[in-house]
Amino acid sequence: MAGGNNKGNREALLDGAKRCLLEKGFDRSSVRDIAAAAGVSTAAIGYHFGSREKLLFQALFALIDEWGDRSGRALVSADDPDADVAQRYVRSWDELIAQALAHPDLWLTSVDLFMQARRNPELLPQLADGMRQGRTGSAATILSVPEGEISDEAAGTVGMVQMALMSGVVIQALADPEHPPTGASVLAGIRALAELTQ
Repeated sequence: MAGGNNKGNREALLDGAKRCLLEKGFDRSSVRDIAAAAGVSTAAIGYHFGSREKLLFQALFALIDEWGDRSGRALVSADDPDADVAQRYVRSWDELIAQALAHPDLWLTSVDLFMQARRNPELLPQLADGMRQGRTGSAATILSVPEGEISDEAAGTVGMVQMALMSGVVIQALADPEHPPTGASVLAGIRALAELTQ
């Protein structure tokens, strides 16, 4: 029942939606598929999230956050304490690109979020909130500080640029998977652009 185990059902639905996104993508993940993957009734989706689209939005942002955390761990990894910040940054990019190539449908779905939100304007606040959280999380990862300590300025500069780079680099990798960008090429490009503005 939707109300019987509210917290458990909500978490189960998010997990089920994430599995469906990875296996089927956004458009092919039906209410029935998600409910079956979660082990709950289809009515639970409306009860907890309002709609299939809102649930899939949350699930997609959760997946991207998880992968961002994984990439972030590469920046602060204790496995190679002698690696400098630049080496860890390159490694985090290589991991992100590898994840995108391993799950291309999911990353392409993240691009489709914008089209979904334009067709369904009530999803825009959720998309905007996800973007704000993404900027804060990206800044926290790059600056190696807790998200709660990230200023609006850092989120709107460091976080914004890192998110823009992520989107663009991933799209390029998916467009030409035989010759994807590398972490080293991303860093070299950033350094070359920085020199132009000095």
